[in-house]
This record gives sequence, structure tokens and C-alpha cells, in this order.
Amino acid sequence: MKAAALSGFRGPLLIAGAFVALSLALFGYLYLQAAASMTARFDPVLTGELDALATDEPARRLTALDDRLRDDPRRVKLEGLFAPDGARVAGNVLALPPDLPRDGQVHDATLTRIDGRGQEIQKVRAVAETLPDGVVAVVARNIDEIADIAAIVRRVLALGVLPTLGLAVIGGVLLSLRTRRRIAEITRTAQRIVAGDLRERLTLRRGDEDFNSLARVVNTMLDEIERLIHEIAGIGDDIAHELRTPLTRTRAILERGRANAQTLEALQDVADRAIGGLDRTLAIVTALLRIAEIEHRHRLAGFGDVELAGIVREVAELYQPMAEDREIALTLDAPADSPGGAPGGATVRGDRDLLFEAVANLVDNALKFTPSGGRIDLALRVRAGDTVVRVADTGPGIPEAERDAVTRRFYRADKSRRTPGVGLGLALVAAIAKLHGFRLSIGGGPGCVVELVCPRPAAA
Repeated sequence: MKAAALSGFRGPLLIAGAFVALSLALFGYLYLQAAASMTARFDPVLTGELDALATDEPARRLTALDDRLRDDPRRVKLEGLFAPDGARVAGNVLALPPDLPRDGQVHDATLTRIDGRGQEIQKVRAVAETLPDGVVAVVARNIDEIADIAAIVRRVLALGVLPTLGLAVIGGVLLSLRTRRRIAEITRTAQRIVAGDLRERLTLRRGDEDFNSLARVVNTMLDEIERLIHEIAGIGDDIAHELRTPLTRTRAILERGRANAQTLEALQDVADRAIGGLDRTLAIVTALLRIAEIEHRHRLAGFGDVELAGIVREVAELYQPMAEDREIALTLDAPADSPGGAPGGATVRGDRDLLFEAVANLVDNALKFTPSGGRIDLALRVRAGDTVVRVADTGPGIPEAERDAVTRRFYRADKSRRTPGVGLGLALVAAIAKLHGFRLSIGGGPGCVVELVCPRPAAA
């Protein structure tokens, strides 16, 4: 538990440490720049004063040196003249530093200052040179100002950075505690969901937009999962119900045949009827597997440009003989072929076989519910930039209250109970439409109007 708590605070502490390191680097850089700037100002002044001593006549040299030292209320100037044997001649420098080169270049050095206040050892920037008459001249300047800058930097760090660091650590810890509480709440909610309470949702809190955005996405995902689970449960019940009827009927046929059939022809009739029941059962299973295959979206990689005009013409040709047998007029309204022979009409992005299956299911569904003497119109239109496959019939139509329900598996309206089929045709079309990002629209009359609306493909 302690290890988990420490790991939760590790982030704020690392950020605070990085802040301190950056602050130290910044103030160190400022100090170095200030020191370099002051040194760059001092050095030319020192060499200039040394040149002035060198050019003055020996008789005037002492007077000029005394004048410069008196005009130094801050006591930062140091100058001295020494005999060739090192004896002090004039100035406020007690002794000639043995380690100070006499090359006319400015160096860091340590001198002893002597004046009315006594002796004081100071760190200085100094330049020394032997003059033409053998006298050694030393000109220096106290660099305590640079040390003062370092002290100021330290005080700023102590008074500014350290409190800020403390506030940063405290703020980071508080934010970490808040985040940990939020994560713990999400974890508890997730555990209840895993335990089976699918109604649980993550809580949205005011002023916590980052977690709220995540919570909204997760809640939307949970809504979809709950819907799918309920749908799966309902589908399982529907499958059991739908399969039970043909299997029970087949079993009854076989039992009666075994008990009552007296001839080979009677047994063959029983077998044929049993095969018909099994075929209905297999049709249900095949349709369900087909829908599952489509909904798993394994065929997206095979998408390409598809001309819908060719598909609707092929479907019309396929179902024309069946429509004539039932005395139903099947009309086609689709763009004609281009002069080169290529199919006309709008192009969509999708799987040609699946789109053919969808259109064929729409026409097959219309044939089942259109009475003899009726009419089915199959058309391909372009409307508001979208390509629309439209199937209209003169059958009984679908009540408005049931138009959403008919795309669910096994749903069959009261009017279609005696019509052959397993109630999966429109569900299959809906799955194909969803896979392609199309929209399935069901309207009314007279009869039923079903449209497969295919939005214009996005520009590459």
C-alpha cells in the first residue's frame, strides 16, 4: 500500500525536482552572465589606468595616483607603485603579489588593501607591468560586487524558488490525491460492471473535464455493450424459438411416419417433409452465420468502386421470371450503359457481392408480400449527391410503428406470419448497410417503399 502511495507521488516529486534543476540552471546562467558582463567592463578600465600611469612623468605619477584613490568613495580601486626590489613606493596596495604576472594583462588576484581603515585582504581583478624607469605599477579593482550578485541570486533562490517549490510539491500532491481518488472511483465502478451490473456508469464531475471526456467515451462504450448483450440474449431466445418450431414439426412428422406409413411411397413422403423442415432450420442457421460474418467486418479490405446500375439490372433480370410467374409487374429505372459498354450510374465504395445480396433481398422481400396483379418498381436515383436504390411495391406495407423493428432478427409482422421465410432478410440488408456506412430507410405507400441510401464517397 505504501509503495502504491509513493508511486502516486513520484510524478509530482519528479516535476518539482525538474523545476528546481531548471531554476538553478537559469539563475546560474544569469549569475555567470552578470559576472562576465561586469568583468568585461572592469578590464578595459584597469588597462586604461595602467596606461595612464605609464605615460605620466615620474614626478606627476604620484600626484595622479593619489587623486584617483581619493576619488573612490566606495573603496573599490587599488593602485600601487613598487621599487624594482619590491618595496612599496605609493598607493593603497601593501605588497606586490608574487603570483601576479607583470605582463600588462588582467588577472584574478588577492591583494592586501591598506588605508586609513587598516589592512584588508580583497579578491580583485589586477594588472601589473614594469614601467620604463623600473618601477612596477599595479592597478586593481575589488570584485566584491560580483560576490554581491551571487549573494543576491542565493537570496532570490531562498525567497522565491524554494517557496514556489514547496507550493508546487503541495499542489502536485493534492492533484495526485484527487486523481488517485478519481481512479479509485472508476476502478470500483469497473469492478461492479465486471461483476455483472451493466447499468453502472462513470460519474461526471464539475470542473474535471479531462476525466469527464474519458467518462463520456467509456459510458458510450458501456451503453453499446449493454445494448449488444441484451440483443444477444434476445437473439438467443429468438433462435431457440425459431428453431424449436421446425424441429418439433420435423420430429412429429417422423414419429407419425414411423407409426403410420405402410408403403415405401408413404415413407418417402415422410422423408421429404422432414427434409423440408430441416432445410428451414438450415436456412435459419445459414442466415445467422451470414449476418455474423458481415457484422464482424472481415470484408472491408475487399472494398472497391462499385457501379450500382449494373447490380440493379442483374437483380431485375434474376427476379423477372419469378415476378412473371406470380403475375407481378417488375419495372426497372436505372441509368443506361455508356457507349463504351461500361455500366452507367453513380459509383459507391463497397463489396459488390454484398451489395448485390442486399438489393436482391429487398426485391425478394417485395415479391413475397406483393399480391398477384401488383407492381414492384426497382430504381436507382441520385438525390442530393447521394445514390439511392429504391424498391417500391403495392403490397400491404409495413405499419409505421413496426418499421424500426422489422430490421431486427426474426421479427415478423402479423401480416407476414403465414408468408414463407425466417424473418432475417431485412436484418441481413441492415447489416450490409451498416458495414458500408449506408442508411436503410423504410417508408409507406401505397405499399412499402424501402431505400438504400449510399452517401457520396469522400474525396481522396
